[in-house]
Amino acid sequence: MSHVLIGISGGIAAYKVCEVVSSLAKRGIEVRVILTRSATEFVTPLTFATLSRSPAYTDADFWQPTNGKPLHIELAEWADIFLLAPVTANTLAKLAYGLADNLLTNTVLASNCPILFAPAMNTTMWLQPAVQENWHKLLKNSRYTAIAPTDGILACDALGTGRMTEPEVILEYLESFLFTKGKQDLKGKRVLVNAGGTREFIDPVRFIGNPSTGKQGIAIARAAIHRGAEVTLITASPVSEREILGVRVVRTSAEMHKAILEEFPFADITIAAAAISDVRSKLQSDRKLPKLELPLNLELEYVPDIIADLATLKRPNQILVGFAAQTGKESEILTAAQEKLERKGLDAIVANAVNSSQTGFGTDTNQATFIHKNGNTLSTPLCSKLEIAHRLFDFL
Repeated sequence: MSHVLIGISGGIAAYKVCEVVSSLAKRGIEVRVILTRSATEFVTPLTFATLSRSPAYTDADFWQPTNGKPLHIELAEWADIFLLAPVTANTLAKLAYGLADNLLTNTVLASNCPILFAPAMNTTMWLQPAVQENWHKLLKNSRYTAIAPTDGILACDALGTGRMTEPEVILEYLESFLFTKGKQDLKGKRVLVNAGGTREFIDPVRFIGNPSTGKQGIAIARAAIHRGAEVTLITASPVSEREILGVRVVRTSAEMHKAILEEFPFADITIAAAAISDVRSKLQSDRKLPKLELPLNLELEYVPDIIADLATLKRPNQILVGFAAQTGKESEILTAAQEKLERKGLDAIVANAVNSSQTGFGTDTNQATFIHKNGNTLSTPLCSKLEIAHRLFDFL
């Protein structure tokens, strides 16, 4: 069973961590919580103890022995992942300089596990040179992975950067870290991902499309970010930008084609997870057509083959991965994927069935087989789309 240790500093954003703790406990993950003295002014230890089904610790517990060891040693050795959220300006300074004047900071220094940290403070405080110096100092430490504060209305009614990221983002990072053990093997790499189903418009309100929601492609982008990559996501489906900063939203295959060709030269790894339309209507009106003007026999034309074009432009040091969303028996799906891999000159391909209630378009889970051009293959279990993404990066 996985162990997540959560350290909470004294900021109003502490209330957001209640949802994180509750969600982890419901998933069967063991959670323990440490609160600084100031944090107890915002949320009580009893709240976190109840939500986590485990004791919540404060400085009053500092020297209580557990299994013969000081508490900060026992907790540090117990943790697989250490989440610090919210991190105030005061705690950020202590972490940057290795100070240890409470249970939380002593436990940090006694631990060896990966640390996720999410700052939260007033915008003016966040922008102070001393705070930024501490922030960047921690970013250089390989043990620490930051979940940067976001823009918005703060508790003090100011508008700016300083909001702690939302619980669902923190939970995604934790899911990734529990799988990868916090490795940052894509640091320094540029990853390009496309996602979602394109729409080929007949007129402004009618189009040829498909049911793709882009969930798998978005999960791939998030996994790459969690592993340290610089990511560009080109999506034909709506997406909350959250921590994916390089988002470009398109609608048609032509827009997708233009966008991905612009970004491709800068990518080390390109994963084409989008469901691109194969055909479009030759009739493309800029006004809504009356019903009686719609042709009953719609004349179609093929759209450019985006991934085949990328394969012709690919440099030897670039990795290009495609997707084969198929229906039918497993053998038929794998045969079609292998043929596509070879025909389009890809480095690898992801084959998955879309005629299943657990792996089709719009699901939160997936199951896939990865095929590499060197002949290696790997079949995954049914799991979350974020885990599929991490298994793909491991395979690559």
